[in-house]
Amino acid sequence: MDWLDPALPRPRHGGRIREAARHYGIPPEAWLDLSTGINPHGWAAPAVPAETWHALPEEGDGLVAAARACYRASHVLPVAGSQAAIQALPHLRPPGRVGILTPGYAEHAHAWRRTGHEVVPVTASADRVGEALPTLDVLILIHPNNPTGTRFLRRHLLEWHSRIAARGGWLVLDEAFMDPTPHESLAAQSHLPGLIVLRSLGKFFGLAGARVGFVCAAPPLLERLDALLGPWTLAGPSRWIATKALRDTAWQAGMRVRLHQESRRLASLLTRHGLTPTGGCALFQWVLTPQAPAWEEALARRGILVRRFDTPASLRFGLPGQDREWERLDQALEKIRREVSCLPVP
Repeated sequence: MDWLDPALPRPRHGGRIREAARHYGIPPEAWLDLSTGINPHGWAAPAVPAETWHALPEEGDGLVAAARACYRASHVLPVAGSQAAIQALPHLRPPGRVGILTPGYAEHAHAWRRTGHEVVPVTASADRVGEALPTLDVLILIHPNNPTGTRFLRRHLLEWHSRIAARGGWLVLDEAFMDPTPHESLAAQSHLPGLIVLRSLGKFFGLAGARVGFVCAAPPLLERLDALLGPWTLAGPSRWIATKALRDTAWQAGMRVRLHQESRRLASLLTRHGLTPTGGCALFQWVLTPQAPAWEEALARRGILVRRFDTPASLRFGLPGQDREWERLDQALEKIRREVSCLPVP
């Protein structure tokens, strides 16, 4: 496919602190950003050796081996964040019907739709996915789902893969938030034809700025994707940092424990203020509420940025980092609760 539809608007994402700062007149450094789901205790990257900045990136630097070991995947392709794969994969198939979870990470639907595929929204339940599967050429599941945190049983995932792959289709699993629960990953099965698993260092490792991701899949597909993306998809310093982070298994084990504890703490805090989470995972909590716009606005006026979704009306809260940030969120929610309770439900 050699065309794109430029008329489709780009999805909006979390972050955008500078935009929020201009809109609310609050300096960027004064914001508490809970809108992204990025680990606030990210892996501490050491200084990159000077020679890494001056030489072209080369394979054989240990990155692929480190990723294979970390994800237990037979074959991986490093890419410039999983976003690079999300944008490229639609070019590897002729136009077809692509089922994507809704609500879900909007870049998937955007990428497939703008390359001529028909996007079919799929409700995040095992029954609905199973019902939709016979009509699909590709099934894309964000797992755990972003923003709902929905997970599926491994036996269901493998069954769906078997059914769709038997007729030349794909099951694509976006596992951007999977690192805290590696036992639920299907990366170890990604050598199977028609199964594609995306991983990223942005969320769990807190290395979003490095733009490092991986595609785990069978070699023929990785070769086609590699040819499409071209050489030097990752900068040398990013490769060096990623290799070190993926090999730090002690940090990973300790961080998984910490994130699960803090996710429970966040759920408890939100519940105390009338925002009982509807879903979530180790890196965020998702709250379904018709008053989501009012909560988002009131928090933003206090310099706290969260992620709002319109369909359905809901909020996603990432984890605060330091104790003072937890206290700031707690105090803000206490004050806002009284304001929002006086507003009519839309």
